[in-house]
Amino acid sequence: MAKIKNLNTGIPISISLTPTLEAENVQPEKIKNKARLLTIALLAVMVAVFVSFIAKLLVYLIDLFTNISFYGNFSLTHTSPANNTLGWLVIIVPAVGGVIVGLMAFYGSKAIRGHGIPEAMEQILTNQSKIKPAITYLKPLSSAISIGTGGPFGAEGPIIATGGALGSTIGQLLKISHNERKILLAAGATAGMSAIFGSPIAAIFLAIELLLFEFSPRSIIPVTLACITGAAGHHLLFESGPVFPINNFIEMPSNTALAYYSVMGILIGLLSVLVTKAVYFIEDNFEKLPIHWMWWPAIGGIAVGIIGYFSPRTLGVGYNNITDILSGSMPTQIIFYLCLFKFLSWAIALGSGTSGGTLAPLLTIGGATGALLGSVIIYLFPASGVVIPLAALVGMSAMFAGASRALLTSIVFALETTLQSNALLPLLAACTASYFVSFFIMENTIMTEKIARRGVKTPDSYEPDILEKITAGQVIKENALVLSEDNSIKEVREFLNEEHTYTNNYFIVSNNEGEYKGILSLFTLFDKTNDIDSLIGTLIKHKHISIANNNSLRAAVELMAKENIDVLPVLSKENEHIIIGVLSYKDIISAYRYRIDEHEKQQPNISIKQGSLKILLRGKKIMTAIKKH
Repeated sequence: MAKIKNLNTGIPISISLTPTLEAENVQPEKIKNKARLLTIALLAVMVAVFVSFIAKLLVYLIDLFTNISFYGNFSLTHTSPANNTLGWLVIIVPAVGGVIVGLMAFYGSKAIRGHGIPEAMEQILTNQSKIKPAITYLKPLSSAISIGTGGPFGAEGPIIATGGALGSTIGQLLKISHNERKILLAAGATAGMSAIFGSPIAAIFLAIELLLFEFSPRSIIPVTLACITGAAGHHLLFESGPVFPINNFIEMPSNTALAYYSVMGILIGLLSVLVTKAVYFIEDNFEKLPIHWMWWPAIGGIAVGIIGYFSPRTLGVGYNNITDILSGSMPTQIIFYLCLFKFLSWAIALGSGTSGGTLAPLLTIGGATGALLGSVIIYLFPASGVVIPLAALVGMSAMFAGASRALLTSIVFALETTLQSNALLPLLAACTASYFVSFFIMENTIMTEKIARRGVKTPDSYEPDILEKITAGQVIKENALVLSEDNSIKEVREFLNEEHTYTNNYFIVSNNEGEYKGILSLFTLFDKTNDIDSLIGTLIKHKHISIANNNSLRAAVELMAKENIDVLPVLSKENEHIIIGVLSYKDIISAYRYRIDEHEKQQPNISIKQGSLKILLRGKKIMTAIKKH
């Protein structure tokens, strides 16, 4: 029982504060929220449709610039730059592309530099998900030029950035909240990934792990619908089969093989840390050059051209390299050179600030490393059960898991793009091992290091909202002060001065029957212009604001923030006019602190000496009796 003091009668009113936890009836506000969710979901699908066609356009542009740059043909036919016959002139081509990208970044937008995902994360965390509309066309065009002139990137990074920019732009044109704009940004970005790879589930996990920083119906429904739409666009505009087909079906690995794949995950986790450090080491050194940043992509392009002259396979997108590695038929020497030179080419190009991505290069480097480690294991331990295609797939996924720490995305992506279901356990073991190593050694990831240096903190945990799980009825005060509307201003002032009850800036006002009348501010109560003989009921200007005892503390916090008050009356669910308690911000903080202690306070709940030990001795007596018998 709790007591609310009424100054008019001086008699405490006894009330029951038993928490009511049953579900509420559907309220108009909930209906409004669901209607809003439907609107955002439809907008997300619309964004995904546009992004799917932009993805196809991007691929066409990459093919066009590749044919023009390396073969002198004005054609949209897919061609690999690795088959060029330019000789030493191939060194010039990426440099020219770098000059163009640098000029576009200088005169267009500096935001086109980099690989897209960190930039999107930064806008979500610091700029209310607002991306410049110009990125919608500058990013795909600059990336197509960069990749088409030999840049060692994939098409997925640019289309993720472009999709995010499109979603953000539409969100800025419409009258929506910042969170809804974030959802549209994430929907556009992940729809782009789904359109390129045909991997909607991996794209959903990418949104959760790297963009949304939450898991709730209001965000996951629009993003999921967008990813499904992007996957439909992939099947319509690209191909229907897996992006990285493996001709031979992978058999279920033995426990021994799983152990080896786990060890591979540890080693690749270490390598992912080195790769991340190397990329930012190169970027830091570019920062020290006494040359304007506009020319850095050209310098990086020269390095790409030189490496491409000796190893033509490092030029361009290189999705065929991943397929060849996964086939298990590529010679070990070629795999080694591809792994080494692809890493050098990509790290220098990305560090120079050109427009590109990280996913395809990481997959190539990881897949090649996995194939090399698998070859060594097979040579040393012929009965290990390790096979090259699965080793390459494990390496590919573990590299991305370690570098980005997008664990679930890495596992599901490998399954969706190859359709090899028996690879699940090895992928889970290796990616977890790689993630584990990366987490303990590296503070930031390849996705977050850049923005962390700018002072942007990236969320690293996605826990349920503590305040969402606690109801107002569970924490309201047992003794709370409620003023009667029939008290005079003078009486209330004298009482407050005597009791020194200035803990809040607002007071709840009721009539003698305990019915809620309104909220009165401390400032209004002590305003010198008031007639002290007037009743405080005449001062009430605040509209009726309240919560029910089965509303969550999160709802209470949101209402307090919206109305800029620090107390709320808690009304009976059965009678919406009767006050059953008062909830203050201090009550909410206390409840939050209590739940925090549940996570952090460490203490045993069972005494080993008094509990488990007695059971153990009893067990010994029983065993002795059985032996005697």
